[in-house]
Amino acid sequence: MKIAAQCNSPLLQKSLELFLDKHLCSLSKCDIVVRDEPCLNDERCFYIGSDEKADLKKPFSRSQLILALEKRFGELNPMQESVSDMDSVQTVDEDPAMDFSILEKRIEFLTQEYQSNIIRAVKAFYEK
Repeated sequence: MKIAAQCNSPLLQKSLELFLDKHLCSLSKCDIVVRDEPCLNDERCFYIGSDEKADLKKPFSRSQLILALEKRFGELNPMQESVSDMDSVQTVDEDPAMDFSILEKRIEFLTQEYQSNIIRAVKAFYEK
């Protein structure tokens, strides 16, 4: 999934760059264009805003953004399977029930990362 971000808001632009760093590419090579203004004629456009027409409403988390973009990518490319940057997690269907397995995997990953950072800090302290 290749994504380009074009936002008038510098804060939103920077947030998208941080959230989507592994997926970012140029506007000419992208599958989806994320914007903070409504787009009329471009089906690749993904609109982030506060109004009802928005594809993703503010405020949002990184995981909400990735899931919404994967869903849009799946709509644009029904034959291709979308892949998350963490692991191959399928998108949540249109069913309003939440799929907590994605959240559980994310929490497990963050916990392991936090644990390794603590162990590294303790080892560095005692090796002095």
